[in-house]
Amino acid sequence: MKENNNRRVWWTLTPVALSLSLAACGGGSNNDAQNTAATLAAIAAINAANQPAPAPAAPDTGCLIPSGSSSVVVGSGDAGDPAAPEPASGYVPGHKLVYAKNYMVVANHPLATRAGCDILKAGGSAVDAAVAVQAVLGLVEPQSSGLGGGAFMLHYDAATKKVQTYDGRETAPAAANENYLRYIDPTGADTTAPKPGGARASGRSIGTPGAVRMLDLAYQDHGKLPWKDLFGYGITLASDGFSIGGRMAAAISLSASSLKRDAEATAYFLNADGTPKALGTKLKNPAYARTLNTIATQGANAFYTGSIAQGIVDKIGITTAANDGSAITPGMTTMADLANYKAKRRNPVCSTYRDYYVCGMPPPSSGGIAVAQTLGILETFNLSLYKPTAIDLEGGKPTVMGVHLVSEAERLAYADRDKYVADTDFVPLPGGSTDMMLKQSYLQGRASLISLTKSMGKATAGDLGSVPLGIDKTEEHGTTHFTIVDKQGNVVSMTTTVEASLGSYHMTQGFMLNNQLTDFALHPDDTSVTPSFKVANRVAPGKRPRSTMAPTLVFRKNADGSMGEFVMGTGSPGGGTIIQYVVKTLVGALDWGLDAQQATSLVNFGANNTPPTTPPGATYSLTNVGGEHPNVNTTNDGKNDPLIEGLRAMGHMMNLGAQSSGVSTVIRTNVGGKPVLTGGADPRREGIVLGDTFSP
Repeated sequence: MKENNNRRVWWTLTPVALSLSLAACGGGSNNDAQNTAATLAAIAAINAANQPAPAPAAPDTGCLIPSGSSSVVVGSGDAGDPAAPEPASGYVPGHKLVYAKNYMVVANHPLATRAGCDILKAGGSAVDAAVAVQAVLGLVEPQSSGLGGGAFMLHYDAATKKVQTYDGRETAPAAANENYLRYIDPTGADTTAPKPGGARASGRSIGTPGAVRMLDLAYQDHGKLPWKDLFGYGITLASDGFSIGGRMAAAISLSASSLKRDAEATAYFLNADGTPKALGTKLKNPAYARTLNTIATQGANAFYTGSIAQGIVDKIGITTAANDGSAITPGMTTMADLANYKAKRRNPVCSTYRDYYVCGMPPPSSGGIAVAQTLGILETFNLSLYKPTAIDLEGGKPTVMGVHLVSEAERLAYADRDKYVADTDFVPLPGGSTDMMLKQSYLQGRASLISLTKSMGKATAGDLGSVPLGIDKTEEHGTTHFTIVDKQGNVVSMTTTVEASLGSYHMTQGFMLNNQLTDFALHPDDTSVTPSFKVANRVAPGKRPRSTMAPTLVFRKNADGSMGEFVMGTGSPGGGTIIQYVVKTLVGALDWGLDAQQATSLVNFGANNTPPTTPPGATYSLTNVGGEHPNVNTTNDGKNDPLIEGLRAMGHMMNLGAQSSGVSTVIRTNVGGKPVLTGGADPRREGIVLGDTFSP
């Protein structure tokens, strides 16, 4: 178990207040925890007030946010992973598996989970619930996702047995070219870099938002309740107020100086004296309520045309900061860019893994291919021999060989991702499809590169033909994820994002605008080779930046080799580490027999094949083992932990920083001979599991 020299602070809280307090104080000081104590009663009262009235005809109360109390350690005491996209928020031990009879939602915030659960309880579809969840997440988690961002969705239709993916990734404007992010004048006449703050804080980082259009497309295919009825809870919370949660409070505090550059963000997130609004503050967002009401009553088109679209274009085009009048490089997005945005249906990336089919998101996300490649490489090894020891509620203690094999397989998959994967509408994959990258013989060859005694340190991309492409290490940042199963057995696994925490810091009409275009390569050429090669993930007009998001669905493989019944849905936020979080959850459940909560809670581990920035010129990539987990001992630089020292003995260079995953998992299993749903929410975030729950 974790040993910690920091003095521990104990509170007795309701679960909601607990999660908010933990998220704010994770890795922080005892003074921080003490400063929040006075607000805890207010948080509990506000959360209680945010409970919507249950439908009179409904026989169950499964959608109520649980009350009660428990004693926990506030904060992990561990420094956050400096490479992580969002601050870690500690770890709440003791999460227990949740059972439901017919429907379930797992999301990264209690109020968003409640919104989706209410829709399912009323007979809505999984897509209906997804609309409601996103509407609330954009309000209570603006640092992670929202109307001004993008998303990827996997949907399983239980009636037709079909998996469909929906691509709501943002696009570059028509005026963009490969120099859009690095020169004020993309034509090259003026090679001054965008200022201030580089591309991220400028209008150049803002892609045409896709989440609203994607949800509308999925709703057209699978919606059940009236569209206008899916936004009610979000509108109520925005109008009446909600309490600022821990992760939101931390994001505001960390970004205060950047938020001051935007007048609307300043008025919303900061107090009159310029200080950040704190944990537990009751926050109202009437502008967001008006935006949601417009979308609810006029449809998704109202977001992409008319006054909302004009507000987006105007904000992208601002040239001066509100606080000091300094220059901001404007973006080149027009009303035509918004009006012409198209969400896309795409075919999923489905491959077999042992006794299962695993389906993920195709490009422009690299997540589906990288997860499938990792699993395909791991299939060569008998991972069941290397399951965690001392399995407990937290998933047990991973073994040295288990972590080694998974990390090495991920290095190989990330190497291929960095070279070959981008928006396939612009740059095709080798061979024109995923077949070459997922071919069994190819993956077996990649597996043969893994030593059972020593880490490779850093992998190179496989030979998939003479593809003249450079290597691109660009990583995405903050996200959120939710998984939903409705009464009919339809499933949604959706990952949604504004990219970095609070996106571009540009706010309009109550919501944040993304900085997703910084997921493109800043430099269009890889000059590390001679002659230099263009990178696949370079900017182009209308192009979608490469993503790591990996919403995933798992199905039983029938005896005849066909895809059978739904088994599991999962996914996570975490930027470039998403692939690692998803793989460890899948391996935990499918290879090691962990339940939905144990697999979600399990120690985060893996490797992304990117050399550290220090020392310069490093030729190895770090192996991650999440130091926030209670089953990891990080004292004395991990020298007292047999897992960490065992990996070091195999040549792994270790990163023990606290990880910021937000895994949301649903697994279908049997209790008493009847199929039931089981759910797990990541103890590293604020999320909960809700549905028509019961105790077996």
